[in-house]
Amino acid sequence: MFKKIAAAVAAGSLVLGLTACGSSESTDAGDDKTIRVATSPGPYSELFQDGVAPILEEEGYKVDVQNFTDLTQADTALAEGSADLNVEQHTAWMNVFNEEKGANLASITEVPTVPAGLYSEKHKSLDDVADGQTVGVPLDGSNKSRALHVLVDAGWITLRDDADEALLAESDIAENPHNLEIKPMDSANLSRSLPDLDWAVIPGSMSYSAKLDPNLQLFQEELRPELILVAVTTEDKKDAPWAKAVAEAYRSDEFKEYFDSQNENDYWFLPDSLK
Repeated sequence: MFKKIAAAVAAGSLVLGLTACGSSESTDAGDDKTIRVATSPGPYSELFQDGVAPILEEEGYKVDVQNFTDLTQADTALAEGSADLNVEQHTAWMNVFNEEKGANLASITEVPTVPAGLYSEKHKSLDDVADGQTVGVPLDGSNKSRALHVLVDAGWITLRDDADEALLAESDIAENPHNLEIKPMDSANLSRSLPDLDWAVIPGSMSYSAKLDPNLQLFQEELRPELILVAVTTEDKKDAPWAKAVAEAYRSDEFKEYFDSQNENDYWFLPDSLK
């Protein structure tokens, strides 16, 4: 989806450090002009590499990309100090990771975000909802909560008055008039399971990775603040010069021009803080 900015950038400026477990042996740890970016598959790292990294490199930084298979591995690398930056999580995910892992990840800036959507291969309208249908939702706590909010906004369920809306679970459902069967599963499996489900709430990064037909999306979430993606580092690095340079790059005219050229059909949500 994202075109490389220029052949010269693609050929020489990004240093790709492929890792399987977050080893920092191939990186310049301690070099304040090297930004070690822990990535996992999806549109956010592509947007960073194509639209932000060239700006940072023009300012004299070296971007060292470390590829991981999932976000938890990338966050672990951040927490352990073998990476400096990740651009693929929202605040809700970051907070849950910090709480569960005893980590100290911190936000640098909001970044453009792809909203989650309600998808179906079997149905053409939300009006097709019927008794006993299956709805796939993400298994992890923060994105399951996100999915349940989508079902609330679609008018399919209601929540208990005492529900913690920042971290919902099935037990927080007050009314489920269609007796929908909520089926949690790994987010990466939702798209491939779509033929076996009536509906699925799929995070934007996963629908992008699976190259889902956008016409299968019948409803899109209204992003709440905690679901806007953020560039993340650790508490001790968030005020470093390179971190400030990342935040400024996302707000630059150069990035906005690139972003506008890629944002077909308003695929991305641009936070007010970046406008």
